[in-house]
Amino acid sequence: MEVSRRHILSTGAAAVAATCIPGRLLAAVEAATPPPPRLDDWAQVKKQFALSPEWLHFAGFFIASHPQPVREAIEGFRRAIDENPFLAVHEGLFDDPAKNLHSRAVAEAAAYLGGKPEEVALTRSTTEGLALVYHGLPLGRGDEVLTTRHDHRAHHDAIRIASLRSGASTRKIALFDDSATATAGSIVERLRAAVRPATRVIGITWVHSQSGIRLPIRQIASMVADLNRARDSKDHLLLIVDGVHGLGCVDETVATMGADYFCAGTHKWIFGPRGTGIVWARPDRWARLREVMPTFTDREMFGAWTEDRAPGTPNNARRMTPGGFQAFEHQWALAAAFRFSQSLGRARVAARVRELNQRIKKGLAALPRVKLHTPMDPELSAGICCFDVEGRKPDEVVAALLTRKVIASTSPYAVSCARLSAGICNTPDEVDRAVEAVRGALA
Repeated sequence: MEVSRRHILSTGAAAVAATCIPGRLLAAVEAATPPPPRLDDWAQVKKQFALSPEWLHFAGFFIASHPQPVREAIEGFRRAIDENPFLAVHEGLFDDPAKNLHSRAVAEAAAYLGGKPEEVALTRSTTEGLALVYHGLPLGRGDEVLTTRHDHRAHHDAIRIASLRSGASTRKIALFDDSATATAGSIVERLRAAVRPATRVIGITWVHSQSGIRLPIRQIASMVADLNRARDSKDHLLLIVDGVHGLGCVDETVATMGADYFCAGTHKWIFGPRGTGIVWARPDRWARLREVMPTFTDREMFGAWTEDRAPGTPNNARRMTPGGFQAFEHQWALAAAFRFSQSLGRARVAARVRELNQRIKKGLAALPRVKLHTPMDPELSAGICCFDVEGRKPDEVVAALLTRKVIASTSPYAVSCARLSAGICNTPDEVDRAVEAVRGALA
């Protein structure tokens, strides 16, 4: 959807609702969109968010606060649907695929990812995206999925459930003994050494929410490509990446990183509507998957159904996009989120996230009794800083920070730790105050 970098004003939202007739919904949205706000300094960016000023927010990666462009895009579409549900949803979802609002959201996502619209499927979360990919893989007995001990439960369970259904086996390895001292080279070599002849899929996470480490995806993808040169094409390794904590805070072009399938929620670092996500893959990779759920967005499937025949085209991103009636105001407003992120500038955002989180890490490393788990090397970290306090459980540390009005979090893993995460809504002064709050929690 071609929504500008600004937002739909409340009065504009009413205008959208009032003019919601076939062929006019998108035009009404665009007509109600004022000029973009000033986003040339971080103070102006911070004003786009409705975060409570009573707290220092250092858990923004958990689920995002919507910036004003996204909030008001959601509101505009909500009003349109409430005013005229049939016409709004029919036009927004089922109109000409080149013009409907689903297609516009896909196009904005593709532009940010550096790919093409036919490479992007819309989902509701990273979890849903991973499930779609793993359950769609044509795995069988004798095939192996290789993953790591560091991945999130959602990734592990997507693999486990798909393997139970297909008869494939699963193996987990450790990529490092100590995340704080890991190197890109050692990570790649451990993964290479773990690949066996039966391995068909490698599932990894770009940025680990357990340790804050950022994997060198390009180097891993290059290693996978090197191994595939010695394999028959039918036995080629596929690289699946959970990318949710890198997308939006690392200056990378997803479409050129080398992953076969890239899954991410967009309600974290992209600041997208809650309950939105994407999967990116090349058309030939989509064609390798089997359908998992009925879709509403691939017209060929409707034609095949009405004519009682098999689909006449290969599987694709639209066919893998889950169907059913959803929170369309959120799905369509995803376009506004990607435009907002584009307007901020990916490199600029990544530099800000790096600056603030380096400041956190240096501050924590200087404190007594604090062990930092996230590498100091900014090339091996992103926007999550994980640490322990000697003699204190992670939950106790987070609780102590809450009494000081600092919102931190713990990592939901078998071995947990405390986490501070700085994003574009934070300031250097807030970082220093958060680190001082940790110092106070040591008492």
